[in-house]
Order: sequence, then C-alpha cells, then structure tokens
Amino acid sequence: MTQEEKSIELYKTLKPLLEEGTTIEIHPHGSSMWPLITSPKDTVLIQPVSNDVYHRNDIILYRRSSGLLVLHRLCHIRKEGYYFVGDNQTELEGPLQSDQLLGVVTHIQRKGHSFSVKHPIYRIVSHIWLIM
Repeated sequence: MTQEEKSIELYKTLKPLLEEGTTIEIHPHGSSMWPLITSPKDTVLIQPVSNDVYHRNDIILYRRSSGLLVLHRLCHIRKEGYYFVGDNQTELEGPLQSDQLLGVVTHIQRKGHSFSVKHPIYRIVSHIWLIM
C-alpha cells in the first residue's frame, strides 16, 4: 500500500471524528517538522477548528489534492488561500483551501510529557524557527 493509499484510509477514519468535534491523537511520520516534532518519538493531539479560525504559526493537519495527509505550520493567510511550510523545510506549499484543512495541533507529547503549543516558551521557539 502506498503512502497516499494509507493517507486516504486514515482520512476516511479521521475526518468523521473531527467533524463530530472529537480531539484525535496521531503519531506523525517523516522529518518535515523536525526538530519541534520528531518521528517516531512524538504524538500530537489535534482538535477540529470551527469557523475556519486558523492563525499564523498554527500546526495544521491538512489534505493535499493527492490525498496525502500532511502536518505543517501555517505561515501565510492570503485571499487566495493558506500557505504552509514544514519546520525542516524552506519551500512553501499553497494556496490550500479551507476545505482541505482538518484540524489544529493543541499538544505535543514526548517521552511521557505533554505540553501545549500555546505555552509561551513553545510559541517563542516556534516563532523564531518559522522566521529562520
């Protein structure tokens, strides 16, 4: 099974849960969000967002047109859509439309500890990282 096929199956499971308002937990794969999210050590909690209330620097779970699910940081909100970048990448992806966005990361769990992405230290570090 290809990565896209796995993502499509996962999407079929996750989308109804998020639409119901359920917070989900996933184990991200890949290195695009390193070092702030590391695979396979970290787990992230994702909650649905109502009324398209997304903010710059949010980590969003979204679906590419290929069907692949991606977890990247929101770096620009423009009239034509949303633009994303991985913490370990320099190339922007977008514009994506609001119907492609599934939810926002609220907590990251690492080595048995959970921390909020709203914590002031995390926000400062992630903001500096996004600028770099």
